[in-house]
Amino acid sequence: MHTPATGLRRLITIAVFGTLIASFGAVCVADSGSPAISVKVSDLDVSNPAHVLVLYDRIRAAAKHACSFYWFKRDTDEARCVHDSIAKAVATVNQPALSAVYNAKYRTPVPSTLASQSR
Repeated sequence: MHTPATGLRRLITIAVFGTLIASFGAVCVADSGSPAISVKVSDLDVSNPAHVLVLYDRIRAAAKHACSFYWFKRDTDEARCVHDSIAKAVATVNQPALSAVYNAKYRTPVPSTLASQSR
């Protein structure tokens, strides 16, 4: 059964996984065993600000966990992986409240190149 929550979870998984593949070009070769992390959203109401914060924290935790599967030469490379994964997931979800949380955390809007990819 395809529900809005299932679709949102699929978008977040694709966003985190896609960013991981793109992030590792300079660091290592991503193989078919690259981690894809699903974020549970079925228990959240994204119109509720408190739930949006929970969703953001889950996306951040998934990005950190996925990026931890790889060895980076520098901590800044790992931080970039996490940041890029979060930005991609937020842009893919394309929910104004989630973008506002991202903007507040990073003091910058979701990168326009990512936001323009959402449909």
